[in-house]
Amino acid sequence: MAKANRVYKTAVPVTKNQEIEGEVIDITYQGMGVVKIDNFPIFVIDAIPGEVIKVGITKVLKNYAFGRVVSRIQESENRAEHVDKVAITTGIAPLANLKYDAQLAFKQHQIEQMFKKVNVSVEVKPTIGMADPTKYRNKAQVPVQLINGRLETGFYRRGSHKLVPVEDFYIQDPKVDEAVTVTRDILRDLGLSAYDEETNKGVVRHIMARRGYYSHELMVVIITNTKRLPEEQEIATRLQAKLPELKSFIHNINNHDTNVIMGQWNETIWGADEIHDQLMGKDFVIGPNSFYQVNPQTTATLYTLAAEKAGLKKTDTVVDAYSGIGTITLSIADKVKKIYGVEVVEGAVEDAEKNAKNNHIDNVEFVTADAPEQMVKWAEDGLKPNVVFVDPPRKGLTAELISAVSAMKPETFVYISCNPATLARDAVQILAEGFEIDGAVQPLDQFPQTTHVESITVFKRVAK
Repeated sequence: MAKANRVYKTAVPVTKNQEIEGEVIDITYQGMGVVKIDNFPIFVIDAIPGEVIKVGITKVLKNYAFGRVVSRIQESENRAEHVDKVAITTGIAPLANLKYDAQLAFKQHQIEQMFKKVNVSVEVKPTIGMADPTKYRNKAQVPVQLINGRLETGFYRRGSHKLVPVEDFYIQDPKVDEAVTVTRDILRDLGLSAYDEETNKGVVRHIMARRGYYSHELMVVIITNTKRLPEEQEIATRLQAKLPELKSFIHNINNHDTNVIMGQWNETIWGADEIHDQLMGKDFVIGPNSFYQVNPQTTATLYTLAAEKAGLKKTDTVVDAYSGIGTITLSIADKVKKIYGVEVVEGAVEDAEKNAKNNHIDNVEFVTADAPEQMVKWAEDGLKPNVVFVDPPRKGLTAELISAVSAMKPETFVYISCNPATLARDAVQILAEGFEIDGAVQPLDQFPQTTHVESITVFKRVAK
């Protein structure tokens, strides 16, 4: 048997094409089952904890391997039935094979484990889920490829750029799926070519569709490698005929060799430059490049809960770091005296200011800047907010931002997290800076059927 922490520098306990039997003991962040042989991890698609499986080894690396399920010797009671295998194998919905209550428990456990790793003792409440954890995404960015001479839309197989044709994305609003397939069929009929990233030739790279959950306004964007979209007026005419909810049809150019999907140049071919949707009683403008939460149902729950936990008062001054298009800022503006938002993306700040004006909100101030730098500047300028909200990207907070918040001495520090690992890491410094966790961490399932988990943690300043 191997020692517990052995590093496999030469020999490993498995070889490619070997078949072995093992128990699935965990799920990775990518939603793959984990089987260990002599403490050597093997990652397996469509395998969940509690199952005993025969694994066929497909790839062997120095410290881990990948495998596929040859047969299931013992099935888990948490396995969901009648699941679309494409959703799992492509990674569209890597947890779709897990019953929903087991998904919620997994996400709660994920956060518990991360806090345990950094030796922070905290209660983590059960994950708040959705009544219907499918068909919730209001936006799709779908790649286009030529397969066997036919223009196809779908999703890349895990770890590759091999397109799997897909029409029903399971977690997307059916009207969004319909908009993508209708657009694809029109492009096929008109003979438009798909972009080939190897030859750098061809026209269409992606089709993007987004729909207001409450407004039912629909936007279709065709992203091309070329500066011109052939047959643009004919495409517009046909889209209008097929999609009654269509409010905006836009051509976006991305002619760079990049993994970024959208370019910065947009031309409105037909209709409006943007669509609208409502969130928590406020109206939001959504352009083709706007960041807007893809699950507005749980976003409303998330922000309502965060505001409640913050205990906002009419006399409060508030800072919202990573404010985006102003969703948190504007949703709580009527509960406080003054609120400042900071966001590094210029277009998002323009949207935020437009949203403030459209909703007749005049006690907000948005700044275009890197959040850590601006927080340091505000702290140096003597800004003393009562409450600070942060909703950072997956990489979490910087040490300088946390120190700046500490210098501002707010009573309450609300951390909305999309990554339990960076939340737990940042909590260590926040606690060291003179805060304590108020109550429990509350997970929310913002992205059902995936491994992502959002959470709210409230820190209170310790009185000295």
